[in-house]
Amino acid sequence: MQNHEKWMRLALQEAQKAEMIGEVPIGAVLVHQDEVIASAHNRRESDQQALAHAELAVIEEACKKLGSWRLLDCTLYVTLEPCPMCAGAILQSRVPTVVYGARDPKAGCVGSLMNLLDDSRFNHQTKVIEGCLAEECGTILTAFFRRLRAKKKN
Repeated sequence: MQNHEKWMRLALQEAQKAEMIGEVPIGAVLVHQDEVIASAHNRRESDQQALAHAELAVIEEACKKLGSWRLLDCTLYVTLEPCPMCAGAILQSRVPTVVYGARDPKAGCVGSLMNLLDDSRFNHQTKVIEGCLAEECGTILTAFFRRLRAKKKN
């Protein structure tokens, strides 16, 4: 768990970058052979792009860096449980392990609403480790949305 926390702290730094530009604070890093090969954060509002989730950006960057769409021997760290779109991208890129922080009871598809990554009907399954630095990952999101609601109220 020690290494998982180390990498999740880097994902939290990415989440903070997102928060600084007014994005929902979600960050991701992709580790290959004990080295971060890609890092990203949410950019949906900045880019006005529905696909600009942290996970998709980090997968795209990692594929370019490795020169392959197969992200074998990689671990994806993300501060929030992936949504169905991101879970699909994780499956399609063959990421073998996902470590996430906070659960997403409204859109999470890696354990909360369903677990797309462990469905034997797909030709690939991904190991999931949930709850890494869950409190810290959840706190940054809760605080962000609390401020957003207060701002809208005023």
